[in-house]
Amino acid sequence: MSKRNSQAAKSAARERLRVERERQAKREKVRRQVIVAGSIVAVLAIAGGIGYAVVQNNEPSKWDAAADAKVVAPANTSGTNGTTIVVGDSKTKNTVHLYEDARCPACASFEQTVGETVNKGMTDGDYKLSFTLGTFLDGNLGGDGSKNALSALGAALNVSTDAFLEYKTALYSTKYHPEETKDEFSKDSYLIKVADTVDALKGNKKFQDAVEKGTYDAWAMKMSKIFDDAKGVDSTPTIKINDKKITNPSTVADWQKSLKDAGVTK
Repeated sequence: MSKRNSQAAKSAARERLRVERERQAKREKVRRQVIVAGSIVAVLAIAGGIGYAVVQNNEPSKWDAAADAKVVAPANTSGTNGTTIVVGDSKTKNTVHLYEDARCPACASFEQTVGETVNKGMTDGDYKLSFTLGTFLDGNLGGDGSKNALSALGAALNVSTDAFLEYKTALYSTKYHPEETKDEFSKDSYLIKVADTVDALKGNKKFQDAVEKGTYDAWAMKMSKIFDDAKGVDSTPTIKINDKKITNPSTVADWQKSLKDAGVTK
């Protein structure tokens, strides 16, 4: 090979190498741009997701709105915002006051054990029954079951005091009362299913509409506030006979003794 040909070959080789290096550099530049663009998109997506979550978390719930809404008080109530519930003969001087939460397992146990006897004493005129119902277990456990059940109880009370008592008994029954960690009462369909076991509420369209539309949600929030502000009430059930707090009875005999000790006699 001549010297001239050798120089030409070297020049061609150098040119090919230069072109290849430029091609590699362009590919690397494009690759970096794709990575950067992808990272920006990912960051924006994460930021957008966080922003959406923050907005969602800051959105007021229907219960927040209910707390400030105009109250529709159920029939058969009295007092400010209809938060006084008294059932029974108004002429008797004795009052049994029950403080309960719909999700409370101890309340369910009390109802299952002594509830029928308690209601009978009211029916017989031995005392009036007064109720203050709370929703604190929603705050402790999460969920809306206590609030939703209280609103539904308001709908039952609007039908009649008997419907209210029978519905409360059904909600606390062994068949329908869920474990406190299971928020079954947050489902309108479940509350209506339980209500269908009560004659006055079975297929009752007005009652069902009130449950599904949350007619008594604002009332439930006001009632819950009264519960929270009640003196000497730090657990459920809390039972007072003529304003004196008693030890929760675990048997009918315990209940009858509590009545006797409080001076409630036939």
